[in-house]
Amino acid sequence: MDPSVQDETPARLSGLTSWLMTQTAAHAGRLVADGFARAGARGYHYRVLASLDEFGPASQAALGRRSGIHVSDIVATINELAQTGLVERTPDQADRRRNVITVTPAGRQRLRWLDEQVLDIQNDLLAPLSGNERAELRRLLSRLLSHHRAEAKQEP
Repeated sequence: MDPSVQDETPARLSGLTSWLMTQTAAHAGRLVADGFARAGARGYHYRVLASLDEFGPASQAALGRRSGIHVSDIVATINELAQTGLVERTPDQADRRRNVITVTPAGRQRLRWLDEQVLDIQNDLLAPLSGNERAELRRLLSRLLSHHRAEAKQEP
């Protein structure tokens, strides 16, 4: 954070881990959105392509869950990817009311290129941290996220 901005932040805020995480997440979100925009893509595109590449063909609902994209946004995202030939949508043989989404060879190629863009974005975001510090931050954030996801599953 810019030291002049830090000086303008009340100490009771700048001393809160949650506030620091929120501010960093907002900055990360801007970096990711800007980086994908320069690449002619959106974060949702990357999430869907990564999910399909790792887990294979899936229904729209499963893709939404795996990629963290709300049901109201997943169809538009799939439409955008299908229009550019990065995914294919076919009727599910087990349930004709449902579609199965599959990544195409062009989609895999685009994903590899977007992986490079994401790496550049991550390097920009984490520039002041060493490799060990980056690994430790990732480990700690993963632990926090796992804890809170497990807690959310237990709620009635």
